[in-house]
Amino acid sequence: MSDSLLASLIFLLSYAAIICFKHIKSQILWVGIGAGVLAGLIRTGSIFHDINWNVMGIFAGTLVLAEFFILSRVPAVLASYLVKRSSTVGSAFLGVCLLSSALSVFIENVAVVLIVAPIAFALARRINASPVPAIVGIAIASNLQGTATLIGDPPSMILANYQHMNFNDFFIYKGKPGIFFAVEVGAIGAVTFLYYYFRRYKGSADVVSEEKIRSLAPTFFILLMVVALTLSSLVDPDFRWFGGTATMGCALLCVIFCRFASTSEKRGLGARYDWATTMFLAGVFVMVGMLERAGVIDGFAHFLGRHIGTNPLVAFTAVVWGSVAFSSFVDNVPYLTAMIPVVQTMSRTMEVNIELLVFGLLIGACLGGNVTPVGASANVVATGMLRKNGYTISFWEFIKIGLPFTIIATLLGAGFVYVIWG
Repeated sequence: MSDSLLASLIFLLSYAAIICFKHIKSQILWVGIGAGVLAGLIRTGSIFHDINWNVMGIFAGTLVLAEFFILSRVPAVLASYLVKRSSTVGSAFLGVCLLSSALSVFIENVAVVLIVAPIAFALARRINASPVPAIVGIAIASNLQGTATLIGDPPSMILANYQHMNFNDFFIYKGKPGIFFAVEVGAIGAVTFLYYYFRRYKGSADVVSEEKIRSLAPTFFILLMVVALTLSSLVDPDFRWFGGTATMGCALLCVIFCRFASTSEKRGLGARYDWATTMFLAGVFVMVGMLERAGVIDGFAHFLGRHIGTNPLVAFTAVVWGSVAFSSFVDNVPYLTAMIPVVQTMSRTMEVNIELLVFGLLIGACLGGNVTPVGASANVVATGMLRKNGYTISFWEFIKIGLPFTIIATLLGAGFVYVIWG
């Protein structure tokens, strides 16, 4: 059996197992890596070099800062303020979805759901209504805006690594509007959909208890991180080390100087930290390194090129909506990591702007996770919180909200990308 066929088999079997057993996906992925080592496709010495430590540093540091941001009670105060300013429960539901969107620009999506969802539960109890639509709205809104910046979600970090993009490049790239504006264009349509969906909730929104800020220090360190990432291109134009180092540095300073957090809260940070996702993200880099060395990615790119043809619009449409369909059911991190080199090769052979295909890939892969309750980690957490509170949501109930939200956001966001970069 050739190396490319064997590597493809290991990858596909690992992926299939991850789809079936999402709760142990990091363990499954590393078992697959072990199989690659035994098959001679992965050298133990290459594992360390395959992992992108700059991306890992940004991801890990952001998670630590998010934990202290939650403890500071600043997000809870913002949520309470939005609810008090809302005239009805429907507008309050929309408000907490907008807060979820805003926080996801800087904070990992799962953490955002944990921050904002309790407000929606309180509102729903007040009017004796189901919180299901609001909780779903919070999850999918966080997934949407997590795509907008370098630090919002792992797929954005991975894209930035491959394209050597810094924080600013998500806003203005090569003199043109970047991925941030494409996401915001899509968000306008998606939020409009949520506005009309929540209009049915007419009750008064006067239920949220008073919250007090414990400290503004975590907010300061998050802003410091953003400034550092904004200036990173001046120090590290190839996106190799500065972003991860600066983010981890800000996280360390936050741990040292945020004295408002009790000793027990700081000690509990290790237990609350998302080790599973961290190990999964590291494993993805190793698995994709195996596929690259075995020639799988180049072979797949040439296969797509032969069957899609040379029309840029056809290629762009296939990449975007194929990614939406695929990411509706499987994790977008390994998919996007494997596909970026594929579309890079396609852009060279078709002689089209690389930005057209990679930005379309990011939008499709990230927004596709909003279609189903298993398409993104935030969705899984949101549905789990509903179950714990005595509510059930079927697969199709989620799709009734997630699918139109995704179609609207993807059409507008991808359309913007094609107009700017096509």
